[in-house]
Amino acid sequence: MKEENPSPYAVTVNAYSHNLWKDKTPILGRLDMELTERCNNNCIHCCINLPEDDDAILREMSTEEIKGILTEAAGLGTLSVRFTGGEPLLRSDFTELYLFARRLGMKVLLFTNARLITPEIADLLARIPPLEKVEITVYGMSKESYEAVVRVPGSYEEFRRGMDLLLERQIPFVVKSALLPPNRDEMDEFEAWAATLPAMDKPPSYSMFFDFRCRRDLPEKNRLISSLRLSPEDGIAVLSRDREKYLKGMREFCSKFMRPPGEKLFSCGAGLGGCVDAYGMFQPCMMVRHPDCVYDLHSGSLEDAMTRFFPKMREMKAENPDYLARCAKCFLKGLCEQCPAKSWMEHGTLDTPVEYLCETAHAQAYDLGLMQEGERAWEVEDWKERIERFSAGE
Repeated sequence: MKEENPSPYAVTVNAYSHNLWKDKTPILGRLDMELTERCNNNCIHCCINLPEDDDAILREMSTEEIKGILTEAAGLGTLSVRFTGGEPLLRSDFTELYLFARRLGMKVLLFTNARLITPEIADLLARIPPLEKVEITVYGMSKESYEAVVRVPGSYEEFRRGMDLLLERQIPFVVKSALLPPNRDEMDEFEAWAATLPAMDKPPSYSMFFDFRCRRDLPEKNRLISSLRLSPEDGIAVLSRDREKYLKGMREFCSKFMRPPGEKLFSCGAGLGGCVDAYGMFQPCMMVRHPDCVYDLHSGSLEDAMTRFFPKMREMKAENPDYLARCAKCFLKGLCEQCPAKSWMEHGTLDTPVEYLCETAHAQAYDLGLMQEGERAWEVEDWKERIERFSAGE
C-alpha cells in the first residue's frame, strides 16, 4: 500500500509489501530491547526500574552482545526496534547501538524521560532520524508535581531542557503520562499543552491501572503501586470524559473483540514478537517474566525462540480451576487486562485471576449497559445478543 511520498523523486511503500517478502512473512516482525533496568528517575509507580547506580550494570549485556542480537533480528525480518528501559540513555554505548541499528536498516523507537537528551544526542537524532517518533513520558506540568512523582531534585528542569532540544531540531516526538495523585488535577493543562506539539496528531495516552513489579522483587513497592491505582469507577470516568466519542469507539471495539478466551492462556500477540531484557533473556512481552516463558539467548537464538519455543508456549492452557470457571468463560475479555503477565506480576502464576482487573472490566460493562449491577460476566449466556445490540447503538 502506497503512503504519502516525501518527494517527487521517491516512492514510499509498505516495506512488507516488497517482493523481498513475497510468499513469506518475517520470522520476527517487531523487537523490543530493554537496554537497562536502571533509571535516573525513582517514580512512585514504576514496575521495573532499578537505581541509577545499581550493580545491575555488571550483569547487563555487552555492546557486542546487543549488536549480535540486532544483527540476527535484522536477518529475521525485523524492520523496527524499540529501545526502552529503565532509561535507555543511561547506557554509555547508546549512540553506538543506535547507529548500529540504523545501519542495519531498522527504524528505532526510543522510549525516554528526556532528562539525558544532550545537544549531542539531539544532533544525532536530527542527523540520522530514528524514523519513529520518540516517546516521552511526562510526569507533571510543574516542578512540584513532576518531582513529587519522579522523586529526584532537578529532574523537571532536565526533562524540559531535553524536550526543548528536540523541538529546536524539529525531531518528532509524542508525549504520554501516568495519572497519579500529584498530577491528576493537571489533565486539562497537559492535554492543551500536548496539542501544541508538532508531532501530536491525537490526544496523549495515560497509564492509570498500574502494574506490579515485573521481577516480583519489592513487596513494599507493590503495596505503594496498589495505593496509587485509580478505582475502577474513577478510571472509567477518565476514559469516558468525551462520552460520545468514547461510546462510538467502544461500540466498534466491542463488535470485534468481545468473546470468552477459553482455556488457552495467550490470546494476545505475545510471542508473535518479543522483548530482550537487559541480561539477554527473551520473553514474549515486556511484562511476563515467568520462568516457563523466558528463553535464554546465551544458549540459543532468536530464530529458535520464534519458531520453536514461543509457538509451544502460546499453546499453554490454564489449569487453575478458578480461572477456568471464571476467566475462560468471561465474554468481557476485550475489556479486561487479565493475561499471563498480569497474573505473574500479581500472583507468581500464569493463570490466577487478578481481582482488580476483574472489577474494572465489570465496572466498565455496567457503565456501557452490557450488564446489570450484580451480574457476573462468566454467567451471562446471551452475551452475543448483548454485544450486537450495544454495537448497533440500541
